[in-house]
Amino acid sequence: MRLIEAIVPSGKIDAVKRAVEKSEPTHWRFTTNGEDDRCVLRAFFAGDTAQGLVDALQAICAGDDDWRIIVLPVEATAPQPEIDAGKKEERARKKKLALREEIYGDVAAGAALSPDFYLLTLASTIVAAIGLNADNVAVVIGAMVIAPLLGPILAVSFASTLGDFTLLAKAARNAVLGLLLGVFVAALIGAAIPVNYESNELMSRTVVGLDSMVLALAAGAAAALSIVAGVSAALVGVMVAVALLPPAAAVGLFLGAGEVVFASRSLLLLTVNVVCVLLAAQGVYFYKGVVPRTWLERKKAGKATKIKFAILTALLVILAAIIVFAPTEIMPDIPGKAAVTQNE
Repeated sequence: MRLIEAIVPSGKIDAVKRAVEKSEPTHWRFTTNGEDDRCVLRAFFAGDTAQGLVDALQAICAGDDDWRIIVLPVEATAPQPEIDAGKKEERARKKKLALREEIYGDVAAGAALSPDFYLLTLASTIVAAIGLNADNVAVVIGAMVIAPLLGPILAVSFASTLGDFTLLAKAARNAVLGLLLGVFVAALIGAAIPVNYESNELMSRTVVGLDSMVLALAAGAAAALSIVAGVSAALVGVMVAVALLPPAAAVGLFLGAGEVVFASRSLLLLTVNVVCVLLAAQGVYFYKGVVPRTWLERKKAGKATKIKFAILTALLVILAAIIVFAPTEIMPDIPGKAAVTQNE
């Protein structure tokens, strides 16, 4: 349920009324103020038809400067809205979808350049690196939850879907800088302390199979679905399912220890996770019908989406070939272990 509150020019009131009637809200009313040429529309929606009114209001008021649309979530209302059986069945068949503007607000937060993003990345990298090296599962899971790297990755997919290249550039910048920061800090830790090659948590980040690809695709789809359906709480589970920071921390730890081969295997796992999340999110946005508002924006976004989909698919095929033809599904030999075994 949502409450749409819009401040619109009084001269557009007839067009706004037609848009309101077409969108069929559960309840609506106008409030006018004689002191200026603005009026306030309040429209309550018990179902998922608010997007049509929001799009229509933006089109109507596009030529004016002083207008505003506010979307408010409604937790409860009394009396309960009455919806006839036919409309209930029709709405049940429709895909549950948050407003485009709501999704944008949630996703754009992951592309915001703020000190908190880098501080969280720094802290979660330290936690992840120590947890991986100590073979402490609980600590590694804690690092997965606090790491903010999934947000920019999802913002990249969403921005390309809408053709918003400004948001795309910001999200890509945050994703790249966040991952580079994680690798750099972990490399410093790997150079400062001995790397524990007996740690299963650490060495498992050097094993990459086709199952890793399937897991990342499923988790990426779940992440995008939780956003477009307005169930952002599910993202915590996704952060654990397809963790981006632990592989990045493993890359840094191995680089700091001078283990280039192990680092490259961890980098392969990280790349698989990123590509699969981007591709799965793109598919979910397409399935759920997330598109720009105007026809021109849709045309521009459609071209960008096709290019991105082709690039990601090609990368996925290359990664799958590497996994199939290289021994990445087998745990690598631990340095010094083979020599000790021979002496025994």
